[in-house]
Amino acid sequence: MTMHRRMLLAACAAAPLVPRAAAAQAPDWPTRPITILVPFVAGGPSDIVARSIANRMAQTIGQPVVAENRPGANGEVAARQVVRAAPDGHTLFVGSIGVFAINAALRPNLGYDPLRELTPITLAVTTPNVLVVNPEKVPVRTMAELVDWLQRNRGRTSYSTSGVGSSDHLTMELFKQRTGTDPEHVPYGGGAAAATDLIAGNVQLSFQNLGTVAGHIAGGRLRAIAVTSAERNRLLPEVPTAIEQGLSDFVVTSWQAVMAPAGMAPPLLARVHAAVTDALKHPETVQRLNGIGFDVVANSPDEYRSFQLAEVARWRQVVQTANIRAE
Repeated sequence: MTMHRRMLLAACAAAPLVPRAAAAQAPDWPTRPITILVPFVAGGPSDIVARSIANRMAQTIGQPVVAENRPGANGEVAARQVVRAAPDGHTLFVGSIGVFAINAALRPNLGYDPLRELTPITLAVTTPNVLVVNPEKVPVRTMAELVDWLQRNRGRTSYSTSGVGSSDHLTMELFKQRTGTDPEHVPYGGGAAAATDLIAGNVQLSFQNLGTVAGHIAGGRLRAIAVTSAERNRLLPEVPTAIEQGLSDFVVTSWQAVMAPAGMAPPLLARVHAAVTDALKHPETVQRLNGIGFDVVANSPDEYRSFQLAEVARWRQVVQTANIRAE
C-alpha cells in the first residue's frame, strides 16, 4: 500500500471523530421545551425556587421552561419519573433536603437513589430554621433558659413539625441529642399547620423554616429563640444564632437543589449548570428569593455533591441515634 493511500484511509477513518468531538464540546441544547419537575404541591419552597429558575431561564435559552408539580410519597413520585428520563438536559428536578438527603437516611427501601441515579447541578438556595416557642406557654427568651425549662418539665412538653423525617423534625432531634432534653414529637401535614398549632398552644416549641414563621414572629404570636445559620439572619437581626448561645457547630439549613437524570455528559452538564446558575444569580431572582428568607448559593456540581454527601451522612446518624422510622 502506498504512503498516499495509507494517509487517505487514515484521514477517512478519523473524519467522523471530528464532528462528534465538536458536538461533545458544544452540545445542541436545548432543542425543545425544558421541564422542571417539582415533587411537592404549588406554593412551597421547591415550587418557588423551580418557577424562579424557569422564568429566568426561558428568557435566555430560546425555549420554554415549564415547572410541573408531581407531588407524592415525600418526593418519590417525581424522583422516579426523573431517574427514568433521558440525561439530555430537557428534564430537570428541583427538590428539597428531604428528597435529596433525608429520604436516603430515613427510608432503607427508597425507590430511587439520590446519590447514584441523579446528576448534581447545583445547590440552589438555603434557609435557616428558627427555634420558636409559644410566648404565653414558655416563659423564656434564651437558649439556656429554654434548655433549663425543658429539663424542669420533662415528660410534659411537645414540639410540632411539618412531618416525620422533615428538616424541622430532624433539627429538633439533633437539638434533643445535643441538649439532653425530651419534648415529644407531634407531626403535622406541613409547616403552616405546625406553626398554627404552636400558636394555639397545643404544643410548646418548634424548629421551623424562616419563611414559615417570620410573619408570626413579627406579629408577636411566636417568640424566636435562635436561628440555625452560622451568622445572624438579615430578616431577624436581633435573634442570636444557636452557636452564639453555646450550642457549638449547630448549623442547620433547609435547602433546595437542582438535579437531573444520571449520566449527563460533562459538556452538556456545563451548559445546563451555566443556564441554571445564571438564572439563580440574576439580580431580580436574588431579590425575590432573599425577600422570602432564601440565600442563593448556585455553586458548582462538585461542591453541591460534596455538600449532599455530608448531609446524608449527618442525618443518617441523627436518624439512627433517635431510632426514627418513616411513616
